[in-house]
Amino acid sequence: MAGTSLRPLRLKLTLWYFATLCAIIGLLGGGLFLAIGHRFSAELDRSLRDATAQLEGAAHTRELESGARGKVVDAVEELRVADRAVYLLDAAGTPITPPNAPAWVRAAARSVGSTGALDLEHDVPDGGTLKLHAERFVLSGGRSLIAAAVADKVEVEDRYSALITAFGMAAVLALVLVAGGGWLLVRQATAPIDRSMAQMRRFMADAAHELRTPITVLRAQAEVALQREREPESYRTSLRSVESESRRLGRIVDDLLTLARADSGERPITLARVFLDDIVMDAVAAAGAMAAARDINLTLAGFEEAAVNGDAALLRQLIMILLDNAIKFTPPGGNVDVAIRVRDASATLTVTDNGPGIAPDELPHIFERFYRGDPARSRGENAPAASGAGLGLSIAQWIAEAQHATIAIASAVGGGTEVTVRFPVSAALAPVLSS
Repeated sequence: MAGTSLRPLRLKLTLWYFATLCAIIGLLGGGLFLAIGHRFSAELDRSLRDATAQLEGAAHTRELESGARGKVVDAVEELRVADRAVYLLDAAGTPITPPNAPAWVRAAARSVGSTGALDLEHDVPDGGTLKLHAERFVLSGGRSLIAAAVADKVEVEDRYSALITAFGMAAVLALVLVAGGGWLLVRQATAPIDRSMAQMRRFMADAAHELRTPITVLRAQAEVALQREREPESYRTSLRSVESESRRLGRIVDDLLTLARADSGERPITLARVFLDDIVMDAVAAAGAMAAARDINLTLAGFEEAAVNGDAALLRQLIMILLDNAIKFTPPGGNVDVAIRVRDASATLTVTDNGPGIAPDELPHIFERFYRGDPARSRGENAPAASGAGLGLSIAQWIAEAQHATIAIASAVGGGTEVTVRFPVSAALAPVLSS
């Protein structure tokens, strides 16, 4: 149910990841293509300048070797520049070699005769574009010639197209991976929210269920009492029932409020150096009357002085929860033993009873809120399953963790139950405040 409710959120987050990556790839790709396109164009321009320089060098070489104009032509004809067309023209634009040159090349040569150099692009009928670079140079004899080199821009376009294809394939693969990976990451990231929402719904449902029972009893008792005139004793019976259910309702509300404040961090915790043995003695004395009423022997089986860092009020509440559970689920005539021992830099509180114990399949859930186990295996025959809301041990676990302590339960069916709370021993002399 939780996963289904979060599906739109997961889809939106995945789409956001996908859109963000698309924007990044688009910006990166656009900048990359502009930079590489400029680089390709610059390389083409440089190759044309190199071709004209080679043509000029060949002309000077042949002039020095023969001094004859024909020889100059021969030298140029021997020059081969890969993928480039080279032209040697005079200042009037008349081709020298090769003997024929396109009209636009001749026109460019005439312009170079006055400007000295020229870069030009020319569109051809088949849809291509030719790029020309021409320079004027002077032979040793004083004659001005024009060296021109022409290349087809399709070379740049082919390289550019190959780059776009490779980048596009990589981008598509990256987008597919990020879509799948983003969905998995979103599922992983929202898993704690799933669990929190499920726990919240379960908590609210359990709280509503637990509150419904005493409220129903209260309403029923009031309705019965108001139906007709009754004897005073009958009213007293109804009021006693109302008072009992009111107390139970109050305990549930108090426990819910405690857990709610614990979850939100609103319950301030004052950690100070306190003596655990004093708090335990006070709690045992307070629980003595309850144990005596149920004919249960409550004893201090072991007692050592133990100073710990803790919140005295919360520690007393923790101990009272453990004693209340032990007494409640121990049959009349049973024993509940409490011990405090200091071993290996830790203080240990144990509460042991000789009741029927807890089934192994229930132990992993014993600290869950509203968990009370199977009513058919209630540990106390005189303690009905509805006598508690199943919040006590959840509160006890929170208190223990807030005191930097650990709490554990060992039990076996028919072998009793032992609850162990282990505290680090306090060596501090000054109080420590924590919240």
